This record gives sequence, C-alpha cells and structure tokens, in this order.
Amino acid sequence: MKAIILAAGRGARLAPLTDTTPKPLLPVNGQPLIVRQLQQLRAADITHVVINLYHLGDLIAHALGNGEKFGMQIAYSHEQSLLETGGGIKNALPLLEEEEFIVCNGDIYTDFDFSSLPNALAPNDTAHLVLTPTPKTRARGDFEYSQGRVTQRGDDFVYCGISIFSQHIFANSPKGAFSSRDLMFEAIEQGQLSAQVHSGQWTDIGTLNDYAKVSGN
Repeated sequence: MKAIILAAGRGARLAPLTDTTPKPLLPVNGQPLIVRQLQQLRAADITHVVINLYHLGDLIAHALGNGEKFGMQIAYSHEQSLLETGGGIKNALPLLEEEEFIVCNGDIYTDFDFSSLPNALAPNDTAHLVLTPTPKTRARGDFEYSQGRVTQRGDDFVYCGISIFSQHIFANSPKGAFSSRDLMFEAIEQGQLSAQVHSGQWTDIGTLNDYAKVSGN
C-alpha cells in the first residue's frame, strides 16, 4: 500500500519558524519531523510515498530527494495553489494509483505503529481513521467511536491525522480546495467509516507551544 504525507501547508501559527522552513522540516530531537515519519512508514514496509508540496516545497524535495537514502521511492505532487487536505489528496490520486492508500498529516509527532493499520478496508467502507482520546488541552474533540466504527461527530476522540482512504471517497468531491473532513463526515452518514484507537504518544504540532513541547525547547 502506498502512502501520502500532507506537507503543503503554510504552518502560519508556527511563524516566524515557518517563514523560512516548511513545518515538516522543523527538527525534533535533531531530526526533521517528516524524516521521522518516513522512517516509521518504512518500518512498516511501506516503501512508496507521495508528498504534496506548496509552501517552500522545493526545500522539502531537495532534503528528501527520490527517497533512495531512506530505502523508499518518493514522488511529489506540486500544487499551484493551496488545495487543503482533501483537494491535495485528490490532486495526487494519479500518483497514488492504488484503490486504497495511507494518509499521514505532515505535522504530527507520534509513536504510532503503522503496521497496526488494517491491510485493507472492509467491504463498502471508504475510509479508516486512527483516533486518540481527546487531550485535555483541546476544548473539543472530533468524533464518537464504538466497536471499531466512527458513530458520529462528537468530543470523545480526535482524529490523529493518520488514515486509510479509498479513491471511492472522492466520487462526489468538489474541484479545487476542500477539507478531507468533509469526506469523513459524509462517510459517517453513509456508515462507511471504520476506526482504531491509538493510546500512545501523539501531538499535532500546530502552534509554537506544541512545537516546544515535543522539541524540548
């Protein structure tokens, strides 16, 4: 199964750090965040990765190259304007090729084991999410979960930024920029969204405070 790492965003809330360095290249314990993610994917025998690029994207492509030094093959999906998470994945579908693929946000720091993901989606499902109990630092969560399914929108769990998508989830999606959450909400209504819970380390690096916590600065 191939994977896509979403690395196009501006990371505006991390300015001034992201004025000159794209968020996925910010170092954590001396290692760029996206390099850690590539290593985690490689440890789960995921060797073909697509990375979408926009803000300072050339710096990411220059740092990672074709993936050979990671024992992987990396392809890049360049965006002429920022397409958000849903539009960015949709734009990269020709590079992903396969019917099902892994999605990983480029701004998360986690000890999640990618080999724990299912090998395939269940029949009729269009996505599978990794959730974590809503941290105390969050005012609200994203979803409710029960027995391997996302049951509705709610506050008990947040989406970890790791998932499996089927290309079928994009069947009725709009052109241009849109959020992948719109696709998830539609999948809930159709009863097509499975999930698993990760109880280990997970941080969404959205602010300077978040970055300070994981980087020790």
